[in-house]
Amino acid sequence: QVRLVESGGGLVQPGGSLRLSCAASGSIFSISAMGWYRQAPGKQRELVATITNRGSTNYADSVKGRFTISRDNSRNTVYLQMNSLKPEDTAVYYCNADADSRGWGRVRDYWGQGTQVTVSS
Repeated sequence: QVRLVESGGGLVQPGGSLRLSCAASGSIFSISAMGWYRQAPGKQRELVATITNRGSTNYADSVKGRFTISRDNSRNTVYLQMNSLKPEDTAVYYCNADADSRGWGRVRDYWGQGTQVTVSS
């Protein structure tokens, strides 16, 4: 099994910054992609950013220019640098990974437990 452990969430003022971290551990043969999703109060869960192990990235329009996703493949860790935070960014942020755990060519979808990000003055 693959376990995703998130950290870095918390309370920040508008215009501030936070960096989220998600480390994958357990039985891991390979990880093809990792990403971040979020669910704000009264809204559906949405994609924030994804990154493949080749470094290709995708961002939601709402965070382009403010958020940056990166990863350390050797440590199976993905980061989300969040700058110029807005109250609208308040949400539970979930880490996601597409991983082959056993090395048998079967890629599964794994999720973290979520971490709260609150942007408020």
